[in-house]
Order: sequence, then structure tokens, then C-alpha cells
Amino acid sequence: MYQTTYHRPSSVDEAVALFGKGNDAKYLSGGQTLIPVMKQRLASPSDVIDLARIKELIGVDVSGDTVTIKAATPHYEVAQNSALQKAIPALAHLASHIGDPAVRHRGTIGGSLANNDPSADYPSAVLALGATIKTNKRSIAADDFFKGLFATALEDGEIITAVAFPVPAKAGYAKFPHPASRFALTGVFVAKTRSGDVRVAATGASQNGVMRVAAIEAALKANWSASALANVTIAASGLMSDIHGSADYRANLIKVMAERAVTAAG
Repeated sequence: MYQTTYHRPSSVDEAVALFGKGNDAKYLSGGQTLIPVMKQRLASPSDVIDLARIKELIGVDVSGDTVTIKAATPHYEVAQNSALQKAIPALAHLASHIGDPAVRHRGTIGGSLANNDPSADYPSAVLALGATIKTNKRSIAADDFFKGLFATALEDGEIITAVAFPVPAKAGYAKFPHPASRFALTGVFVAKTRSGDVRVAATGASQNGVMRVAAIEAALKANWSASALANVTIAASGLMSDIHGSADYRANLIKVMAERAVTAAG
């Protein structure tokens, strides 16, 4: 057995102060990663600081051309938010297919992004939509946030407070889920901005985590349709190969999921 001290702060400032006092403190959001890791004795933090009850970190706001999802908002609330369903239906759809009902009621967008699992769903939406990650210290553009497997631009003790998504002209998400975990074996989020730019991001495929897919972006910018991807070839180099699928298999999945995402986007 090992000892850890559990804290339930009521504000972000209190959470940051508690983190600074701990020898090896960890923030807890939904707990979908930290708790299992602690159970396996792979982590033994001196202090666990629970962010889930901080009111300023919970909620969804749709204002003008921006959707803001606060960091401790559970996936279920994102999926069910009617204003979000109208503004960016692909984002609500993505949230509704994360894990199972238990995961969706506890997991949060802030926890997902801070952990940056290579097969998580949210990173693909954040990157494809060109979102901005807001913390207690600064704002970080999506293109600058993701740094590789389980690595982000977050500094030690920095807390994600919200994610701001620009409302696109069109967007869609499709994934091939692992049948047990429901993580994305490969998932693709496509977005067409109101200025006509196209951004496409794939999760669950690259050895370096979530990635932009330039070949598909170019094809869709020229012709926004699933048929435009017929002659696109995705290279297998740099893609993951494991017991669930080879790099070549994932390369094909990127193309297939992109076609489905574009069809869903309309």
C-alpha cells in the first residue's frame, strides 16, 4: 500500500496552490486514466487534486461563431448539449461515441487533452477544427499543443480551463472503434472552415499521436466530396503497427474513415 492525500478544491487558484505544495501531485479530472494507472501501481502521487467539482470548469457555451467547452465538462453533457448539436454536430457526435456510458458520464475533455492518448477522440476534433486550448496561464493553438505520444505543451502544474472551437462551415467525424475499449483504432475528423480552408486530423494511427493528413486536405480543398478521395494514397510509414492492425491497415482506415466523415458532414 502507499499513501496519497485527496483534495477537492473549489477554485482553479486553490488547485494550483495545492499542486505547488505537493511533492508529486497529480490533477484528477474524470479519472479515466489516472485511477487505473494508480490501481496498477504505475503511479503513486503524493497528492490527488480533484478538478471535477470546480464550477468554473464545467459547462458549454455557444456564442456567435465560437463554441467553448469548459475543461471539466463530461462527454455526456457535451453530446447532449442542444446548442452544440446545432453549431457543430460532428463534435457532439464524437462525444457521444467515446467509450461507454460510464466513461461518458465521468470522462472530460480537459482530461482527454491533457493525457493526449494516441487513440483518443477529442484530439482529432481539436486539431481539425483549429481550436484554442485555454489554461490558467495562457491560450495555446491546437497546432502548437500536441507534442507526441502522451505529450503536450502544458507546463508542470498548468491546468486546462476550456477549449474554444470556431464554428466550421462543415465538419464530420468517423472512427473504427476497438470493440472492447471503444478507443479509435483509427478515427478521422474533417472540417471545412468558413473561409474555405480544409483541415483533416487522424487519431489512433500515427506513432506520434494525432496528426494532420495533408493529402486528404488537398483533395478535399479541390473538391469537397468523398469521391475526391478515390485516388488518394496514404503512406504507411510512421503509422502504428500492433496486434490490432498493421501500419498498412491503418493507412487504408484513414482513407475509409475520411470518406465516411465527409459523407457525414454533407
